[in-house]
Amino acid sequence: MSAIREPLAPPALEPVPAALAEDVRPRRMPYPYRAMLAICSDLDETPDRHVYREIMRFLNTTERTAMGEGVGLEVGNTIYFDMPPDQFAYWNTDDAGRAMVRDLIRSGHIDCLHSYGELATTRAHAQRALDELARHDCALEVWLDHGTAPTNFGADIMRGSGDLTGSPAYHADLTCEFGVKYVWRGRVTSVIGQDIPRRLHGIFTPAHPLASARTLAKEFAKGALVRWGRKNYAMHASNALLRPVALRSGHAVWEFIRCNPHWGGVSCGETAAGLPQALRADVLDRLAQREGCMILYTHLGKAQRAEQPLDAPARAALHRLAAHQDAGLILVTTTRRLLGYTRALRSLVWSVRGRCGGTLLIEVRSAASPADLAGLTFYVPRDTAVRMRINGRDAGVVTRNGPDHTGRCSVSLPWRRLEYPPLAR
Repeated sequence: MSAIREPLAPPALEPVPAALAEDVRPRRMPYPYRAMLAICSDLDETPDRHVYREIMRFLNTTERTAMGEGVGLEVGNTIYFDMPPDQFAYWNTDDAGRAMVRDLIRSGHIDCLHSYGELATTRAHAQRALDELARHDCALEVWLDHGTAPTNFGADIMRGSGDLTGSPAYHADLTCEFGVKYVWRGRVTSVIGQDIPRRLHGIFTPAHPLASARTLAKEFAKGALVRWGRKNYAMHASNALLRPVALRSGHAVWEFIRCNPHWGGVSCGETAAGLPQALRADVLDRLAQREGCMILYTHLGKAQRAEQPLDAPARAALHRLAAHQDAGLILVTTTRRLLGYTRALRSLVWSVRGRCGGTLLIEVRSAASPADLAGLTFYVPRDTAVRMRINGRDAGVVTRNGPDHTGRCSVSLPWRRLEYPPLAR
């Protein structure tokens, strides 16, 4: 009769010297980047699916387009449903256009609902749109109010009633149950970079002294008004990218703020024609230097020429942004990915433990999805073996990184680029 073997006990974990543990810290941005930026473009006045498709191809691929070679960034877009017939929208376009929208939603490149549209005035309009998305396995988690659409959530700026129980346009329960958890209710700031201490430097532009001085004064006033009890500017004063809020219906969501760093103010140059100012070299350099996040407020579909919706100065601005990404300064991603990563980093709980053989074990506890933890980076001591475990499970392969601009080494979970789908013409 063979002897019964007891299972081997896991290797004993050794305590980590305090000095060594202090060298392990989360890095704010995925390595090697110093800042993150999302171009969040409302599709207002986009004339048709061909313009929509060509803009997306230029932004997300390096293919040859009507505007030249694309910049190869990772940029999302928005969609709504019930709109006047002269604007691209889900119900307005043809079958090919609707198939394109669904493909881009499933790939993550359409990541925001821009209300249900100006002509969506009832709960039935919202239900019809959500049923269509669910039928095609299309998930969306970000909501952007649009103009003064009845289905908006914002009560002050955007004048909506979508979260007002008893309103004909009430849909908050349906939309939140569908999966929407991030909401924009019209708040835009001129401050360059969020989730960092609020600084007004960079708003004043010597080339435009009067207009930029007015913009600077407005941002200063927003901070002052909060101290005098104006809660509607609380996000401006804190400069937080997102905050937990309750809709009027009681549903818990995360509200976020967008940024337009144009010297003329948040309602100036919020189109492709304004990109050369919004993405000036000094703006991008300041964003990277201050290590902030930014969700850019714009409307790229408001094109003067449908055959070339992004003109030469706008294309040059996007190439400038791509150069900052290539240099390891600014990671450009979609609105949904930036929001998810930011929220995951805020709620991160971690500890450092030792293992036999000198390997450091970083234990991470998080309710975030694996997709939202992509790119998670920890500073670690040089030449030290590291493993990472998330919620008790081995994180798999982590990438060891050389020194960044601080001189410190790090390890990262992979950040994988979204795969842009092939789209029919």
